[in-house]
Amino acid sequence: MIGIMGIHISPAGTADFHQVLSDHPRYWGERDLRSLHLLALVQEFGSTCLVARAEDGIRGYIFGFVTPDGTGYTHLIATRDDARGHGLGRRLYTAFAAAAERHGARRLKAITSLENTGSIAFHRVLGFDMKIVDDYSGPGRAMAVFHRDLPLNDSRP
Repeated sequence: MIGIMGIHISPAGTADFHQVLSDHPRYWGERDLRSLHLLALVQEFGSTCLVARAEDGIRGYIFGFVTPDGTGYTHLIATRDDARGHGLGRRLYTAFAAAAERHGARRLKAITSLENTGSIAFHRVLGFDMKIVDDYSGPGRAMAVFHRDLPLNDSRP
């Protein structure tokens, strides 16, 4: 568990998953991404599905896993609307990278839609290389695909 300014990052549990879904608009606004939230990820890859918890609840989360080829794949990362702009997303990614490395990951991977300019900028700041892959999510559905090697060293506050 990592404690930072009253926020503790720790593995997510089933109750955390349900709380995140209950508060979905606080993390995603108008976008309905509930179908991407898979309880099986938390149940099967609990040590790489993390929540950032404070006294007032879950401020952010990152759900991911490590593939057999040593890739730490980030499936979802989100911060609550009142927790943005303070480096929490970076802290969550740093904690995920450390957990992924403990499970043998040597690199990180993430994807996002081309319209998600905030996610694209965020991953670029974290040092990810980006490639647009045509038809990644089906015919005519290009995605931004991010890669970077580990470790993800972050000395910023």
